[in-house]
Amino acid sequence: MRAALLTAYQQPFEVGTVPDPTIAGPMDVIVQIRAAGFCRTDVHIWHGELAELHAAAGIGFPIICGHENAGVVVAVGIGVTNFSIGDSVLLHPLATCGYCAACRRGDDMHCTDSFFPGIAAPGGFAEYVRTNSRALVRIPEGLTHIEVAALSDAGLTAYRAVKKVLPFALPGSHVVVIGAGGVGHIGIQALRSLCQAEITVVDRNPQALQHARGWGADHVVAVTEDGSHVDVVREITAGGANAVLDFVGEGGIENEAVRMLARHGIDVVVGYGGRIDVDVLGDMITPETTVSSSLVGNYTELVELVALTRRGAVTCQAVTFELGGINDAMAALEAGQIIGRSVLVP
Repeated sequence: MRAALLTAYQQPFEVGTVPDPTIAGPMDVIVQIRAAGFCRTDVHIWHGELAELHAAAGIGFPIICGHENAGVVVAVGIGVTNFSIGDSVLLHPLATCGYCAACRRGDDMHCTDSFFPGIAAPGGFAEYVRTNSRALVRIPEGLTHIEVAALSDAGLTAYRAVKKVLPFALPGSHVVVIGAGGVGHIGIQALRSLCQAEITVVDRNPQALQHARGWGADHVVAVTEDGSHVDVVREITAGGANAVLDFVGEGGIENEAVRMLARHGIDVVVGYGGRIDVDVLGDMITPETTVSSSLVGNYTELVELVALTRRGAVTCQAVTFELGGINDAMAALEAGQIIGRSVLVP
């Protein structure tokens, strides 16, 4: 099969030919990829930031990235009874066992016997990918593979984080969303569809801020070099937000997020790359601040998100690239030129 291959960190992807994936267990499924989202995590992989994880998992070059996948089932293991060849499916990013304690409590992302296509196993920047039947979500009629592919990580990550702030997002409250990119634009829509809090979106991209109002933002604030955007947010929120969703998590704004909060507020950190350095007494204990994190989401949450998408409450804005244009997709993403999500079409 054709695949986009990372042959060395920080080197251009090369489109080449590798063996097709095969069924390795009774619950395995082979999916022909019709659309694969390009995630910032793929950029982190390209930079070598997940090199230790790859080494620990025994993953060597070439690496096939791609963990936001949608396609058509073309082969199933002997134990698979809930899906058939020809089914149109979206893939939860993690193929889980279903038997460990984490799986039993619906905590899919912490399964102790799983494999992660695109991260620690060959992914969907190819014509085919191996997963298992527990990871598959049927794509409803009326939705295309391109429309839903990025829901499996970008969308799911945003949706889970939104659910964590809902107890703080009551009518009359304020929620700040930092980052209106591939994850954030879905988070804004999910937040608007699930609550009646006032939403302020913070981003450094003027185009993203223009789109943010259409996605559901009541206010938009541009990031400034002098940090004055924090004061603007505090003014809009009458002294601080009840909740902050940080979809950036680097570049210093991860610390500014805490300063945007009102007393007894919550900061849910989703983006990564930075470090949070706050005064324990003044920033945490005295105002009774909660700092939480969020890691992708579970299978049920992905099903819920697909239902929201089917109803039109959430739309993933996709910019498509052919598999051979993968380096163009990455360059556009790094340059901040993508509004919404990049999606590869093999």
